[in-house]
Amino acid sequence: MPMKSRNKGNGSVYSTEFGKMCPDCNKAAAKCTCLKKQSLPQSDGIVRLLKETKGRKGKGVTLVTGIALDTGGLKKIAKSLKQKCGSGGSVKNGVIEIQGDHRDVLEKELVILGYKVKRAGG
Repeated sequence: MPMKSRNKGNGSVYSTEFGKMCPDCNKAAAKCTCLKKQSLPQSDGIVRLLKETKGRKGKGVTLVTGIALDTGGLKKIAKSLKQKCGSGGSVKNGVIEIQGDHRDVLEKELVILGYKVKRAGG
């Protein structure tokens, strides 16, 4: 089945051959190029460290926000920070989550990497 032309609003939403289709570029969702062109998140140049326990059954996590990098760059930084802390974590919606309260260690490491760091919250 041939793919439709690049007319906005006139493309397929689903194709039995390709599955989900991107409405903007009319390509398969897995091969979509228009969604990958997202810009970097806005940042004021300050990396903020927060400790949060909400929604985690009392378990604390340290959130690192304000790093203006794409997802790949955030994952690399998150990996090195997790190794320094000796704990797990993840990257969700442009925020690095490190399991446990590691604000002291993270602050030192981020300053070494050249970021201006502030502690936010309580």
